Amino acid sequence: MSEILVKAIDVTKRYANFTALDRVNLEIRKGEVCCIIGPSGSGKSTFLRCINMLERIDGGAIWVGGELLGYRRQGDELHELRDAEIARQRRHTGMVFQRFNLFPHLTALENVTEGPIHVLKEDRKAAVAHARDLLARVGLADKMDHYPSELSGGQQQRVAIARAMGMRPDLILFDEPTSALDPELVSEVLDVMKDLAESGMTMVVVTHEMGFARGVADTVAFMESGRIEEIGPAEKVLSNPDSARCAAFVRAVHK
Repeated sequence: MSEILVKAIDVTKRYANFTALDRVNLEIRKGEVCCIIGPSGSGKSTFLRCINMLERIDGGAIWVGGELLGYRRQGDELHELRDAEIARQRRHTGMVFQRFNLFPHLTALENVTEGPIHVLKEDRKAAVAHARDLLARVGLADKMDHYPSELSGGQQQRVAIARAMGMRPDLILFDEPTSALDPELVSEVLDVMKDLAESGMTMVVVTHEMGFARGVADTVAFMESGRIEEIGPAEKVLSNPDSARCAAFVRAVHK
């Protein structure tokens, strides 16, 4: 059995009187692809943001690579980490958003090299060489000097994936990476993600693309009302779920 890379225990997140995450438990092993599905508002994106520490949790705990996120334990007490320590932890996790979030004033190549050069303090020549390799890998060898405004949505999202990979993360989180794309551009992004999965990258993917989940995911988790209602092998959850609510959701998405 491969090592557990992500471990979430009783993760809870509240906004005023609304509970977005209600004691979520999940384990993801190194090299595994976990797809999280469920209706809008079920807590999927919030959970990803908690793993990447873009949101602070109100209860429970998350570990990535055996390291407790956001806190330092001293005896029986937990102390919140400083921003610089949180930034250090966040370097192990890449995130790809729905809306690309590229720097509009930087070329594709510069978008990918920005983090390695200024955050990881990599040698510029080495960072540029790595970025060129990554952009070629996602099929954009001829677009390296283009600005985001000169690229299609699918091309921008592929740059965003290359940018996440440029930080050499242990884990990449995808928050509905194809939801903002025109239908004809979806497959080019999914193909890159499939290639990543086949290379052994650990991935957590919030998605409505059931075909991708069935063909690529090792595990599928169905979320409803801030909880993981069902989790298991992709084929089992998508073809013969135990939860009636999960079955209804899968049927509705396939219509």
